[in-house]
Amino acid sequence: MFGRKYGKRAAAGILTAALLMSVTACGSTPEAEDTSVPAASFEPIESTPEVEVTEEPAAEEDTNEPYVLPEGMYFSEITGEPISEEIKDQRPIAVMVDNEKTALPHYGTSEADVVYELMNSTANDRITRLMCIVKDWGKIEQMGSVRSTRPTNILLASEWNAVLCHDGGPYYNDQYFSQPWASHFSGTFSRVNNGKAREFTEYIVSGDLESNFSSKEGNSAYSTTYNEYANAGSHFNFVDYGDEIFLDQKYSRSYTAKKIVLPFTHNGSHLIMNEETNEYEYYEYNERHEDAEDDMPLSFKNVILQNCSFAQLDDHGYLIYNCIGSGNGWYITNGVAKDITWVKSSETDVTKFYDENGDELQINTGKTYISLIPDDTWDKVIFE
Repeated sequence: MFGRKYGKRAAAGILTAALLMSVTACGSTPEAEDTSVPAASFEPIESTPEVEVTEEPAAEEDTNEPYVLPEGMYFSEITGEPISEEIKDQRPIAVMVDNEKTALPHYGTSEADVVYELMNSTANDRITRLMCIVKDWGKIEQMGSVRSTRPTNILLASEWNAVLCHDGGPYYNDQYFSQPWASHFSGTFSRVNNGKAREFTEYIVSGDLESNFSSKEGNSAYSTTYNEYANAGSHFNFVDYGDEIFLDQKYSRSYTAKKIVLPFTHNGSHLIMNEETNEYEYYEYNERHEDAEDDMPLSFKNVILQNCSFAQLDDHGYLIYNCIGSGNGWYITNGVAKDITWVKSSETDVTKFYDENGDELQINTGKTYISLIPDDTWDKVIFE
């Protein structure tokens, strides 16, 4: 894996070369990306003027004690937060969730650890679909509705060593599902009579995943625990639990971003920071997204946007993002955005993020929203 082999600072030189190359995947050869920082709509944070100090204040004693994990807990490799050690080796699932308005309300999405939002098709006004990464899937009571997947989701799920949960998809998926690192359950979940058309009625409910894993018993690719294709350690470079990063204090170049408007016109998705929780809440179709199970908002401590080219596969709108390669992006937390770069070296390698110094980006502990923004709409990302 890139991060393990070369370390944090060595990545700076490699990134410089990597960003000069075309981003490629699946044999496609798109034009080289412009990895310069785009002229999005945002206001720069002004530096605080220097204040002359006439008398140095007495140093305060540091009374902060390091956080001690309770017995039977460990820091999650997905959120950096304490969770039960009983599921430490349990591999996560990645659930494809329909994001068409007819599919709302969603069930269980607020319990996901990471949520991806990706353009699902170039047709239908570039409608998006969600992919929810869930570590503690044994607690799922209902999640979905579940819909089909695309090749990009298979590649992204693989870096988590996650079992992809979906219902079908185009034949372009077959070449990826045939790989030993790809695990998936398709169309094997429960139907819930919700008065909608059949395509909107499939959900993961209690017991479904246990049944699916049992039916794959003896196949190591479908074990409930991490297998040989898993990446060791945390997926992100988290700060210590209990600490927090404020980007305007750490970097000289950062930008106000209390609202993030994304260039997904079909559902109008955007995120707004809740001033009380300092988390970003997800909005679409002109309303705040609230989970049907508990009315909880879909809320995130971290937001990561990747500028990524894509290749359209046919006239039906099927596509694949060129997510194996490198590019520029944004990291947003606590109302502030920071320009970053990203690198994914292979199908199973973790996507790594780096700051302007070439150091691996540190992010806050908590849930994360990730979106691959098509490069032809990257300049339409707006921060307010």
